[in-house]
Parts: sequence; structure tokens; C-alpha cells
Amino acid sequence: MKRLYRFILKTFLPMFAMTFFIVLMQFLWRYMDDLVGKGLGFGVLSELFFYAAVSMVPMALPLAILLASLMTFGNLGERSELTAIKASGVSLLKTMSPLIVLIGAIAVGAFFFQNDVLPRAQVKMWTLLFSARQKSPELEIPEGTFYDQIPGYNLYVRQKNHDTGMLYNVMIYDVSHGDNGTILLADSARLAFTPDMKYLYLHLWQGEQFENLREQKTNIDNVPFRRERFDDKELLIQFDANFNRIDEQGMANQYIGKNIHQLNVAIDSLQNRIDSIGNRTKYDFDQVSFPTLFGKKLNGGGHKHPEPAKTKADISRPVLLDTLLLAMSQSERDMIFASAKSAVDMRDTELEFRAMQVDDEKNRVRRHRIELIKKYTLSVACIVFLFIGAPLGAIIRKGGIGAPLVISVLLFLVYYIIDNTGFKMAKEGIVQAWAGMWLSTFILLPLGIFVTYKAMNDSSVFNPDLYREFFRRLLGLPEKRHVVKKEVIINDISRQEILPQLELLERRAQAWLRRYGKKLSYRQYWTRGCRRRPLERIGHETDAVVTYLSDSRDLKVIDMLNRYPVVNWVWIYEPVRSARIRRILMWFVPAGALFYLLAQPYTRRLREQIRDVADVTRRLIDYTPEAARQD
Repeated sequence: MKRLYRFILKTFLPMFAMTFFIVLMQFLWRYMDDLVGKGLGFGVLSELFFYAAVSMVPMALPLAILLASLMTFGNLGERSELTAIKASGVSLLKTMSPLIVLIGAIAVGAFFFQNDVLPRAQVKMWTLLFSARQKSPELEIPEGTFYDQIPGYNLYVRQKNHDTGMLYNVMIYDVSHGDNGTILLADSARLAFTPDMKYLYLHLWQGEQFENLREQKTNIDNVPFRRERFDDKELLIQFDANFNRIDEQGMANQYIGKNIHQLNVAIDSLQNRIDSIGNRTKYDFDQVSFPTLFGKKLNGGGHKHPEPAKTKADISRPVLLDTLLLAMSQSERDMIFASAKSAVDMRDTELEFRAMQVDDEKNRVRRHRIELIKKYTLSVACIVFLFIGAPLGAIIRKGGIGAPLVISVLLFLVYYIIDNTGFKMAKEGIVQAWAGMWLSTFILLPLGIFVTYKAMNDSSVFNPDLYREFFRRLLGLPEKRHVVKKEVIINDISRQEILPQLELLERRAQAWLRRYGKKLSYRQYWTRGCRRRPLERIGHETDAVVTYLSDSRDLKVIDMLNRYPVVNWVWIYEPVRSARIRRILMWFVPAGALFYLLAQPYTRRLREQIRDVADVTRRLIDYTPEAARQD
């Protein structure tokens, strides 16, 4: 291995390991609410944290690669080591080649990890987590408030002795026996668990017990009750404080516990089930009819109803239904209508149930397909983040933790939001599963290609002056000149040389003002507009005059040069070059009026700028004492 490659890997690997394990620790805070107060043993917590850390690898790995690669190349750029590497003829891609090989190997390993290791780890983690959630909370009785974590009981303690464990002024509401509510009052009490940790032993001293006998009441206004005084009373309450693991098989049958082969088999089975429900529904519509009115079954379906005795119609040949119904009595017609309504309601209920079945099965299919695609997205995300982080580090040239960490977190937040949005859209069936799960890759891949291209060509992507100048030109913001007197002047100015340029500039400015010096009407704006070429000519000639006269030793001339405005072209002066399209926009008043109103402040400022150009030019023509003395 070349020494340069070893250097890159030695710089990258410690940062990668550090960021990777830091991100994994976020699980401790994510599920802390489910674990606090459960009294879980160290072994159970260690096992849960281990499986949780394994399950968090798909989230931690891309962020660790992004941050480590950005910090690595940022440090190289900040210490000018990357400049030395490029000066020696080694391109950026060649410098990245050891990381490309390493991340490629990690991506391949991530695929097998997603397919073989992660499903088992998720089954273990969620099984332990659900078991922990179902475990009874650790018994910690507060003072001065009611404690309701004991099933069927509410316990109030006014004061506790933390050294001896004694409870004083105890009130217990027992609602475990339905309507026969029981209240126990005691001066003191002590709580303890039985050796098997399945029962709570409560020893009470000096108290009373009240129990209403609502189930034995004989009068609605009088409810009998029982009162008991005691000096010493013992109470045994069922309270299982043990940690009981639930069966893992139920979680293993879910989509999170399956590999690619199992997911494909499950998708085929679910799709066959959906098809069978659809085929059954189609068969019912094609072959099964509603019960007939006169006891015959059409197409072999429906239920038999006794033929009305008073029917006079001849049903051997087709007749109108209204004719048959009119031949019946009112009670017979009511019976027929009730039977038809019952059959329709039954069919409607059956179809709604089948629709719910189909929706549920389709949702399960989508979840399985999402989990199937996630087996591949992690590997691709690792490679994409490498080609984002390393070029960005080479461009910004900032090492350490500050700027790389901020940029990495922002990029990862964008990735996480896009990925979560795609996941939810795929889960709800708004888009196809592949489109939702690959959405973040489709968006971030062009970014990786762009920053890699810019870094290879040493482009200034994060130069704020470039973006400031771009938006200034786009919005037509004014720019001030800043001309200062030079300390050393090599080329002296000449009146005979500059005077024709000043006169030509003044004539062009005056000609422009005669044509556009007044506010343009709506029609003039679209028919004439402010042509681009005359403005650009005035701007170039103004810059040429300023450049030449900046060698002047006269401070007054320098001051007048600073009064020259910077004349630039703005698209709103003439938004469309084609005369035909301008006429169309002129007649299409909503769009034309919008452009016209937007152009007003820009054209007003442009007229003021051209007047300043003409005024300053005239003053320079009239004032050239330094040039006269030099001649």
C-alpha cells in the first residue's frame, strides 16, 4: 500500500470510529422512558442496549461516513496538505481511492448485515423492549400523592421513613372487587415482596376498614356497608415484579425479522391472498345473485323464499317487476322489500369486510416491500455520503469539529427528512415502495456528483462573494464605486486622449435620456422597452473612463469618479427579446401588468443613474486642471 493511502486511512478511521459510536449512544435517550423505573437487571439492560446498538447501525453508518470524510479532507485542506498532494500530480479521486475501496467494502458488508444480522437483532431488541414495557414498575411509593401503579389499588402515604421503610398515615382504596369498594386506613404500615416476587405483602397497624356491599343492596337508596377495626392486619396483593420474556416467534414473523428470501416469499403469499379475495368477489358478482322474489334461484345462488299464494301473474314468460308487485297484497310487498333490503345490507357488509381485508393485506405487502428495498438503500447511501463528504471537505478546507459537524448534521437532517417523507408516502401507498425508499438517494446523488465535480476543478462553491454578486445582478441592486488615489502612478492621464471619450459618453447618455428619460407608459414598455445594447455600451464606456482617470493625482477627480454609478443590465428592463411575445404579453394584461409594475422601481433608478453619468461626465469635461498642466 502506498504511503499516501496509509496516511488517508489513518486519518479517516479514528474519526469514523468516534462518530459511529457516538451516534449509536442516542438509543439510550430514545427509549429511556420505557426503561426508567422498571427495575431491570444489568444483564437485561446490557443485552437490550447491545441489540439496540446493532439496530441503530443503518442510521449511524451514513452519518459517520459523512462526518468522518468531511473532517478528514477538511483537515487536509486546512493544513494545505491537500494542496501539496494536488501539486504533486495526484488528483482528488486518486486521493479518495483508499476511502472508495474501504467504503465499498463497508457497503457490501452493510448489505449482508441488513439481510442476515439486522433482522435477528431487531427481533431480539423489540422482544426485550416489549417485555420491559409489560413489566410492572419498580415500587417506589411517593409522599403526599396517590400512587396508582398497583393494579386495582390506589395508595396514599402522608409520610415515609426512608431508613426503616415504615409508612405513616396510610390510605388504601381497593377497587379490585367491582362495586364492592373497600377503604383501609392505618396509622402505620410496611411493604415487602414475597420471595418469588409475585405478590406484594402489606402489613398494617392500628386502622379501620370500610367496605360497601353494593351487590347485596335491597333498596336503591340504602347501600349496606361493613366496618372493621384492627390492631394488626396483613394484606397480600398480586403484583408480579419479575421480568418475563415474551415469545420471539411472533416478532420473527413480522417484516422486520425476515431476510430477502423470506420477504419475497411473504410478498408472494400476501399477493396470492389479495388475488384470491378479488377472484372470490368477482365470482360472487358473476355467479351469485340476490334471492329471487318467487322462490327460484337464478344462476344457482341466493336463498329460497316461499312463493306468495295470491300471486296471479304468469311467470312462464318475462314480465315487468312492477306488474308482479302490483299483483301482490301490501303485506306481501312489504315482506319482499324487507327481504331485498336485508340481502343488500348483508352484501354491503360482506363487501366492506372484504375491502378492509384487501386494504390490510395491501398495507402488509407495502411494509414487506419497503423492508425489502431497505436492504439495498443503506449500501448505496454509504457510497453517496462519501462522495458528498470528501469533496465538501476539500472545498471548505475547514477541519476540527465545528464547521464539519454543522454541515454534516444539516446534510443528514435533510437526508433524514427526505427519507422519512418517502417512507411515509410509500407506507400510505401514495407512491410506489421503490420510489419512496429511493427518494433520498435520487435527491442526494446529484449533489454528490456536483460537489465532486466542483472539488476536482477547484471551484469556489462556498465563496459568499460569488453568490452575493449573483443575487445582486439578478435583483438589480445598486453598486457603489470605490476609487482611491494610487500611491504610485505609472501612466499619466492626457486631456487630448480622454476628452473624446468623455464627449462620446455624454452624447450617448443624453441620447438615452431623450428616448427613455421619462416614465414609460404600459404600451411603451412593451413596444420599446429599455434596450440592452445601448445600456451595455454606456456601462462599458463609463468603466473605461473610470479606469483611465483612476491614475489621476487630483483628489477632486477621484471624488467625481466615485460619483459615477455602476450601470448594469437587469432582465426586468426588457424581460422578452422577441417582439411577437412582447405584444402577446402586452395584450395579456394580468401577466403584462405584473411585469410592468415590477419594472417601475428599476427603470426609475436607471434613469437616475444615466442622469448621474451625464452630469459627472459634463463636470469632468469642464474640470481638467491637472491634465492641462501636464500638457
